[in-house]
Amino acid sequence: MTQTHTFQAETQQLLDILIHSLYTEREIFLRELISNASDALNRVQFEQLTNANVLDAGAELAIELHVDEAAGTLTVVDTGIGMTEEEIIANLGTIARSGAKQFLQALKDAPPNETATNIIGQFGVGFYSVFMVADKVRVVSRSYRPDAQAVAWESSGGTTYTVAPADKTTRGTEIIITLKEDAKEFLQAWRLREIVKKHSDFIAFPIYLGDDSETPINQQTAIWRKSPKEVSKEEYTQFYRMLTMDFNEPTHVIHMRADVPMQFYAVLYIPASSQQTLFSLRKEPGLQLYARKVLIDDYNKQLLPEYLQFVQGVVDSEDLPLNVSRESVKADRMMANLKNSLTKKVISELKRLAENERETYLKVHDAWARYLKQGVVVAPQDKDDLQDLLFFNSSHDDSPTSWHNLADYVRRMVEGQSEIYYVVADDFTSASRSPHLDAFRARGIEVLYFCDPVDALLPMQLTEYKGHKLRAVDDAELDLKDVGKLDETAAPAQEAVASDAMDALIARFKTVLGERVAGVQVSKTLVGSVARLVSKEGANGSNARRHMFRINRLLDKDYELPIKTLELNPHHALIHNLAHKLAQSPDDTLLDSIIEQVFETALLQEGIHPDPASMAERLTRIMTAATST
Repeated sequence: MTQTHTFQAETQQLLDILIHSLYTEREIFLRELISNASDALNRVQFEQLTNANVLDAGAELAIELHVDEAAGTLTVVDTGIGMTEEEIIANLGTIARSGAKQFLQALKDAPPNETATNIIGQFGVGFYSVFMVADKVRVVSRSYRPDAQAVAWESSGGTTYTVAPADKTTRGTEIIITLKEDAKEFLQAWRLREIVKKHSDFIAFPIYLGDDSETPINQQTAIWRKSPKEVSKEEYTQFYRMLTMDFNEPTHVIHMRADVPMQFYAVLYIPASSQQTLFSLRKEPGLQLYARKVLIDDYNKQLLPEYLQFVQGVVDSEDLPLNVSRESVKADRMMANLKNSLTKKVISELKRLAENERETYLKVHDAWARYLKQGVVVAPQDKDDLQDLLFFNSSHDDSPTSWHNLADYVRRMVEGQSEIYYVVADDFTSASRSPHLDAFRARGIEVLYFCDPVDALLPMQLTEYKGHKLRAVDDAELDLKDVGKLDETAAPAQEAVASDAMDALIARFKTVLGERVAGVQVSKTLVGSVARLVSKEGANGSNARRHMFRINRLLDKDYELPIKTLELNPHHALIHNLAHKLAQSPDDTLLDSIIEQVFETALLQEGIHPDPASMAERLTRIMTAATST
């Protein structure tokens, strides 16, 4: 006999929220029904381990999708645990007695930015997503218990549902969905295949479409759930290409299986290139997140820190606490543990490559170093691990194709050296030709080249490495007299300008340059260069402040050029000539033009000249004067 049950008023409101607000894509309903069917199959599989008295014990554990275009129905069938009349009322009527009133009150009291998915918790109502596409739903089920009677549940999503005896001789559940007019796309076989491929491809049980019971439309065996020993390189590459549509091979694959602190599986890839192609499937960062082999989130950004967003792949957990829509995961300690495990594994793998497979790692570094450098700056808690992953060109070999990390540098420190020296420049050529390197080359001291645009950010956090402070070579307070051994062949070619003449020249420089410099002084370190610009903030000064103009320029923000101190090389022939010219012809205007050129050349070498083309006219004037008879 048919029984009619009335939903409570609060449940009607809840249904309205579930149908119209909770889910972002209508196709999700099929994922939910297949997931429920998979759960039912898992349960009967477990039951059969200990109970031989199960209805249809020999039936294949499978899911079937059937379409009737004439009737406008889609039917989802499983051979799972099935339900009795009491169970079908309890399971499909869960929302009628699961605190709907309390949920609605929580939703009412929630902050404006709180969504239904964040509040609803474990109501177990994924089934009701079917009403996004259904005018009517009929569920016919028979329990695994041999003496149980089949039962039918039916609802149009209104104020009532009915329960009645049914004719069904086989174990399991059938869900017959009468589709809305605007949902007839779900009668198309290609559309159903597409949804299964996207959301349920790795369900452990076969999913058949129509009357074809020979060929499942899902893969069933998730590659990440296999033992790494069972997966070939070709299989990893094939799955990567299917996931990303990137037809290059990934640079590295990380396959994880863990049981503690939670059970999860993961296959992660480091792509070979940061350049997306027209056909790239992955349009934004984030890992695919599965729960019990069901896709929950296509772009989950909670699983890895932002600086590892270049990593692609899949994570699957048995233990994740899901929100009711299964479209999001509740943020709690388990998610934090999962993120921590994944992050540690990725970093440890990168460190292993950097140490043992440097050629492979340098391919990773070439494509993704900027993300790792970002991590040093924005995630100081991970800095100690990330700093071993940074590689730079250096004065050790002055080659743009040779790369050295901080550990390499420390091993090559010269006698008396305790600090790590670096030069910030716009490119390799500017770094290698920097006048700041004169004193270091003369003493055989290596200097790291921070010449990637984002390298200017590093000194904000990368202040020391294993007890060795990092120090910029443009620091005016540098004292190298006890570091290394001075190469006598690098000694100045001539004596220094006399002190009185040098003081007069410095005064003229100050008059001409005015507030564009913080000061002018004699250099104690320059050998082959005429001049250099130095920062007066000292070793303990703010590295962030020193390079803020570069940072703002990188971020395309307004910036002012830093005002630095100009150091002059008293041994250089040009400085000798200028001092002599000042003494002989103090009113010669060419003298001031040359002073301007010395200063702007220093700006150019520093990589901070705002308009290099503006020097052309002055240079022509100076050359004309130099060649006149």
